[in-house]
Amino acid sequence: MPLSNNKVADDGTSAQPLQEGKAMVDSLIKVVACYRHLASCVGGCTDNSSLRRDLRQTRERAQALALSCRNHLTARLRDKTLPEAERKETELLWVAFSSCLELLHADMCKVFTMAKHFSLANNSTMVQTGIQGGTTEVAARALSLPDLKEAGDGTQTSSMEGQEQSQLEQEIAQVDRTLEDMELKVNVLRWTVEALGPQYADPVSTDSASLALLSIDEEAAQGFCSRSQMFAIMMLCGVAIFAVVLSVCVVFLV
Repeated sequence: MPLSNNKVADDGTSAQPLQEGKAMVDSLIKVVACYRHLASCVGGCTDNSSLRRDLRQTRERAQALALSCRNHLTARLRDKTLPEAERKETELLWVAFSSCLELLHADMCKVFTMAKHFSLANNSTMVQTGIQGGTTEVAARALSLPDLKEAGDGTQTSSMEGQEQSQLEQEIAQVDRTLEDMELKVNVLRWTVEALGPQYADPVSTDSASLALLSIDEEAAQGFCSRSQMFAIMMLCGVAIFAVVLSVCVVFLV
């Protein structure tokens, strides 16, 4: 059924194509982040059939957004009439999108491997990670739904698990082909794309913070050196006074 877009996802309804691209990439990043959070729970003490279902639904949502992003950004970058300023920003979105898709691919491979070693159908012993609570809220955020109801009795048979593993393997191969197809259709070299925008701004504050830390370290070092010098001077003065007193005593005794 069609998913409403209330929290995370934004399929792009703005009149500005560049803003549409930004909204779609931002939505994909958030959904992939939710999927990564869910993927980290596979094989742990919170792993169950609900988690596997949430992973599947979140993965499907991420792939749908990735398809929209790819079509939108590919059309923009292949447009010869695109202004230079907008092309640079679109290339930046393309790099963010491709990097996000690579993270999704890596997490899908991780889930595929972990699910093979930690089978719900075979009652595998899960790792006691100490994590508590469910993951339904994370999946609901990724799917832009106010709530996600628990479905069924939570029982998962070997055949069902095998089908899900086979489907996940096919989806991994599909994402891999998508990444290769993207490189063929659009030639954007990542190392040539310059970071722009407010999210990359304020480098001065970082330098200032670094300089402040360095100045604090220098002041601490100077303070330590000053104390060491004072201690050395006091020791020399004490030795000199002791030598004078000793020489006077020797003179009087003789």
